[in-house]
Amino acid sequence: MPYTPILATLGYILSPDRARVLMVHRNARPGDQHLGKYNGLGGKLDPGEDVVSGFRREIREEAGVECTDLALRGTLSWPGFGKAGEDWFGFVFLVTAFTGEPPAGNAEGSLEWIELGRLPDLPLWEGDRLFLPLVFDDDPRAFHGVMPYRDGRMQSWAFQRL
Repeated sequence: MPYTPILATLGYILSPDRARVLMVHRNARPGDQHLGKYNGLGGKLDPGEDVVSGFRREIREEAGVECTDLALRGTLSWPGFGKAGEDWFGFVFLVTAFTGEPPAGNAEGSLEWIELGRLPDLPLWEGDRLFLPLVFDDDPRAFHGVMPYRDGRMQSWAFQRL
C-alpha cells in the first residue's frame, strides 16, 4: 500500500538573541487534538505550493512575521498521528531572522516566547521531546526521522543524518 501522508511544515522561530523560541500554546479551540500542548508553528501544504513557500505562508498567517533567514533542519514521518489515524509527513524549519512583530495569539492559542532551556518543562507531545534537540543543535546536517503513533501515543522513534 503506498504511503500517502498529509504534507505539512513545522517551524521554530528564534528570538534575535537566539535565547528564546516562539511557541503556540494550543489553548483556543475545544476539541483540538493538540489542546493544552505547546507546539511550533506551521501547517498543511496547499496544492501547487512548494515546501518553503508553504512554510512562509503558514508563519505569516500564524505569527504575522516574514521569515528572512531559515533553514530546513529535518523531516519527520508520523504514521498514524492524525486524529483519525492519518499519516503525516513534516518538513521542520528553524527561523533565525524575521521581520515584524508576532501578536499575542492566533486562532489556535497564545503565542509565547519561551527560553530554550524551559522547553522540556512544557506540556509537549512526548515525541517532540526527542526531535527538538535536533532542531536546535549545532550539527549542520538535517535529520530524517520516523515516529509512528497509535491511538495518540508514540510507538517508536528512529532518525538518521546524512
